[in-house]
Amino acid sequence: MRFGLGVPTGTEGLMYPVPYADPEQAVRLAVEAERLGFDGVWGNDHVTTQRYVREEFAEPPRYYDPYLYLAYVAAETSTLHLATAITVLAFRNPVVLAKQVATLDQLSGGRFKLGVGIGAYREEAEAMWPGAKIHRGRQADEYMQALQLLFTERSATFSGEFVNFVDVESFPKPRQEVLPILSGGNSEGSRDRAAKYGQGWIPAVLAPEELAAGLADIRARAEAFGRELPADFDVAPQFSVSIGRDQADAIANFEQSQLYQHMRSLSKSTLKDQDPADFARRNLIGGAQQMLDQVHAYAEAGVTTMSALLFARNTVDETLDAMAWFAEHVIAPYRKSAGIEAGK
Repeated sequence: MRFGLGVPTGTEGLMYPVPYADPEQAVRLAVEAERLGFDGVWGNDHVTTQRYVREEFAEPPRYYDPYLYLAYVAAETSTLHLATAITVLAFRNPVVLAKQVATLDQLSGGRFKLGVGIGAYREEAEAMWPGAKIHRGRQADEYMQALQLLFTERSATFSGEFVNFVDVESFPKPRQEVLPILSGGNSEGSRDRAAKYGQGWIPAVLAPEELAAGLADIRARAEAFGRELPADFDVAPQFSVSIGRDQADAIANFEQSQLYQHMRSLSKSTLKDQDPADFARRNLIGGAQQMLDQVHAYAEAGVTTMSALLFARNTVDETLDAMAWFAEHVIAPYRKSAGIEAGK
């Protein structure tokens, strides 16, 4: 099991209040994550303020470009994996995205993972494609196919409904022989893309038995497509972390956080099949032993990475304290019990 921190590239007004992290604080969180023994940092992707955030906060949130942020973090760290959870495919031309990904993987020494998805907020896709009728699922399928061509072929050509390019030489290629592309989302479409094209899957807020069922579904779909999933297929769900003396105290802390309000906002989209009253069962909420038991249960269900852990705190200093607690009371004991060295 690897442990990743969700970093504030696009979290103000969503998972955290406005303001939350200035650029220096955002980088400090990543540097501290490496020092504390986290394996990676995972940045999200937003281009404009969502309607409900505008209604809640007087000031606009700061959304940092995840690729520029991760490139800066790459220079400030040495072992930390760098990843997106997720890159919203509709935001970038795939030829440009392939260039950004390959450059970041080269500059970081092969430390990048590309998590992709369709995004949770339709108004952001509409901001990039005004007036266009975009089926985001079919578009995502084409992007994933096109990216693999651009990462591997000397001359890449693709003709589709949404993606078209001819004779593109995109060099340098990623430093990794196979650049990991992880399909983000809980939906059937996300699992389908993971089975067809992906090196991993990034669902969100699922219980161990739900994750095990989702992974079994992906394996069955891959077999139907005539594909064997890679041995290192990365099951990398996202979770919230709320610390307390016991579960009741941790739940109270969780429900007072901006992160809880954000998860409620997704109840009609990304988390539409989940009852907000059941969030505690699908996240890491409680004391040290309870969280350790949950981590072991997720590992047994097939989880390989807790990708973008978000802490139910409302300031950077509080988040840093929670990260240190989690590293001491969860990450280190889990690795000791599993005989795992940091970064492995």
